[in-house]
Amino acid sequence: MFDLLIKFFVKDSQSLSEFRRRELYGQFAGIIGLASNLLLFLLKITVGLFSNSIAIIADAVNNFSDFGSSLITLIGFKLSSKPADAEHPYGHARMEYISGMIVSILIVFLALQLIKSSINKIINPQLAEFSFITVAILFFSIFLKLWQSLFYRKIANLIDSPTLLAASADSRNDVVATIAILVAAIISSLTGYNLDGFLGLVVALFILISGVKLVIETGNPLLGTVPSKELVDSIYEKILSYDGIIGLHDLIVHNYGVDKCFASVHCEVCAEQDIMVSHDLIDNIERDFLEKHGIHLVIHLDPVVT
Repeated sequence: MFDLLIKFFVKDSQSLSEFRRRELYGQFAGIIGLASNLLLFLLKITVGLFSNSIAIIADAVNNFSDFGSSLITLIGFKLSSKPADAEHPYGHARMEYISGMIVSILIVFLALQLIKSSINKIINPQLAEFSFITVAILFFSIFLKLWQSLFYRKIANLIDSPTLLAASADSRNDVVATIAILVAAIISSLTGYNLDGFLGLVVALFILISGVKLVIETGNPLLGTVPSKELVDSIYEKILSYDGIIGLHDLIVHNYGVDKCFASVHCEVCAEQDIMVSHDLIDNIERDFLEKHGIHLVIHLDPVVT
């Protein structure tokens, strides 16, 4: 199903550049998220208000925060695709991280408001009324959120997007929260014991923890993170595979967003070799890294007496 959707909305993806393809996939994921989360919010907020259930209202607000997340993700992918300019010589790819940070802060704020409302419901309990329609909508929400999680993960793996991976995890967590609400609704209906306020508090705390984790996850790339061991090892291995390179040191790797990787390194060459030959070798390595690996590599030629 995912492949059919992708082919229908992102036509001729193989003929597009990597950058353009990534932009379209990200925007497509954002549109799907907007539509599905808005639908769930409208259904749940209606049922929550009519049934007087703070837990379902909390779950609806959670879906609304996901709607905002999808909107900001859509805007983030659009802005991050802008080319470099005089004020931003390294491009705008980090806008994806900034959009993720905004979403994370929004989630934390909404969670705090829900915690307040849930505590008030515990102190002043009011009976929640659950019907067949309520249960049906909760079941529908579970299946849609599960599908959404798998969809986000599929697109995230295709374009290596940390934002969409976070959205996939968030959707999966929403499935767990809605299942808990459904189970509590059934227990309340059978026993008459009001779990609504307590469950609303649990869902709100769940949202708060997820929001704090997302703040950390989206903030780390903005601050700058250590490159993966796999990337560093692959750079070393690739450079040392060229004839004429004796060794290398002082490798520095940093990025300005996905597919915006920059690196610098000192490469040791034989001091007795013609400088023009060594310089040509360095130029070839830099060009190969950009064309084959998308890494903007700058090499300092370091002659060594052998």
